Amino acid sequence: MPRASKEQKAEQVEEIAERLKRAKVAVLTDYRGLTVSQLQDLRTRLRGGDVEYRVVKNTLARRAAEAAGMPALQSELKGPVAIAFGYADLGVPAKLINEFVRATRLKLEVVGGLVEGRVFSPAQVKQLADLPSRETLIAQLLGTLQSPSPSWSESCKPLCSSSLEC
Repeated sequence: MPRASKEQKAEQVEEIAERLKRAKVAVLTDYRGLTVSQLQDLRTRLRGGDVEYRVVKNTLARRAAEAAGMPALQSELKGPVAIAFGYADLGVPAKLINEFVRATRLKLEVVGGLVEGRVFSPAQVKQLADLPSRETLIAQLLGTLQSPSPSWSESCKPLCSSSLEC
């Protein structure tokens, strides 16, 4: 396999840096043990959630992280790494990767992540995956706000009893 020229490498670094800047979340995975067809299946599932999955060379990814202003990500780039770039909801890439692992029973290890410029540990990425979607959280909040609060009326009773116009 011919080696990439310096121009090609510089182009790849620029492309990865642009994706890192544009992505709201990037989940780093160790893809060892997966076949090409399994990786293709994962990519197909991720594409449905506006997530792009890309195998990257660590040297190029480190340079891209530096160029994108995210030098803290460099410490996470060890061993064979693929990055799932998420451009919409923060939890979608991690959720889709967890669903893929559960459905296929394959070993796809999450080695870290980058969420809005902050480096996340594998445990933090798992917590992110376990969070409900943004829409679900908003619906829960609205449901809570719309439900009558018995404690509110109880807290107003002392005020009403001391006031003449209650």
